[in-house]
Amino acid sequence: MGVRVSAPATTARTFVLPDLGEGLTEAEIVRWFVAEGDVIEVDQPVAEVETAKAVVEVPSPYAGRVATRHAAEGTTLDVGSPLITVAALEPAAETYRAEERAGSGNVLIGYGTKPGPATTARHRRPRNPRPAAPEPPARPSAPKVASPLVRRLARENGVDLATLRGTGPDGVITRQDVESAARHDVPPAPAAPLPVTGERRVPLNGFRKQVAAVLSRSRAEIPEATVWVDVDATALWELRERGRGRPGSPGLLAYVARFTVAALREYPVFNARLDTERQEVVELDRINLGIAVQSPRGLVVPAVTDAQTMTATTLDVAIRDVTARALRGESTPAELSAGTFTLNNYGAFRVDGSAAIINHPQVAMLGLGRIIDRPWVVDGALAVRKIAQLSFVFDHRVCDGGAAAGFLRAVADGMEDPSSALARL
Repeated sequence: MGVRVSAPATTARTFVLPDLGEGLTEAEIVRWFVAEGDVIEVDQPVAEVETAKAVVEVPSPYAGRVATRHAAEGTTLDVGSPLITVAALEPAAETYRAEERAGSGNVLIGYGTKPGPATTARHRRPRNPRPAAPEPPARPSAPKVASPLVRRLARENGVDLATLRGTGPDGVITRQDVESAARHDVPPAPAAPLPVTGERRVPLNGFRKQVAAVLSRSRAEIPEATVWVDVDATALWELRERGRGRPGSPGLLAYVARFTVAALREYPVFNARLDTERQEVVELDRINLGIAVQSPRGLVVPAVTDAQTMTATTLDVAIRDVTARALRGESTPAELSAGTFTLNNYGAFRVDGSAAIINHPQVAMLGLGRIIDRPWVVDGALAVRKIAQLSFVFDHRVCDGGAAAGFLRAVADGMEDPSSALARL
């Protein structure tokens, strides 16, 4: 008498977009690492998402077969929304996967798998052999794209990344590759039907939404004031030039950062935040110097923590490190929110000055313009000198112009006579 064995029921579990911390409420699906039908394991990354502060990989808490991906690439999901549904594998399928990984063929019940060369192993021929299932076609290799910005640019311009040959290191597709294809090979496709000819709408991603919120809050809440001064940076330029080629010699920005830190210790009201509920200025002991960086994601401000403990040389190393990682999109949310004061080198964009917006909840920002040759009066005679403009924007609620002028002059004096300033520090 035969015994009927019922097939085990397949269970499915849905994984929602988790809380990614830092008070973030949404994230954009940058790319999927898995397709529907793929078999995945616990803690295997299934998607890369972009929040307002970072690009992170999201691992699955479940193992099984991907049943449903609940959002397309480029979609913004709220925290708690369904991300992926995973169907648990049937026991027979699990057993088969275990045998396959062990390298065995058919296993006789009670005998297990006997190790040994394949040429000496004996196999029993099944009574009713079935034709082998055809091998699934190999998936084409995914295009090499390191930056989420490049993927988004390709989507917005209708460029198929699989058709491009990357010109970056190891064949990585760069932004220039996509822009070139969009100009010469593939006509850009509009993201959505346009009500007006010549108009194109690009939705704000999570990062731009966060930037917009911070800048809007800064403008709405902070009564800003700006002071600026032209600085004769000839001596600083010459100090840097003398150190060129010597290992560990600081760059110009590191020296300016060192003088900025010294000025913050002299004027701690600018290394602070304003507690509006208690009507108090909260001065901070640690100086976490934010460095404004124009990254592929947009303007970010990673912080060099405990800058008050560093020399110009160690500041140089730290600034180069946080800048390089920001350009690669590797800054952590903690780095991007730790700053207590911001130093902005917009001279790198070949401009002289800027009326910057304070990075809330900070209360001040120092900007450095480009250093160029200008006519300058020295000891009553006209000379060509290396001149830069420093601009300082501050929250007028925490102090008046006298403190701001004193801070700005402290930095400027260090730049104009760096040897004496460094000797005092």
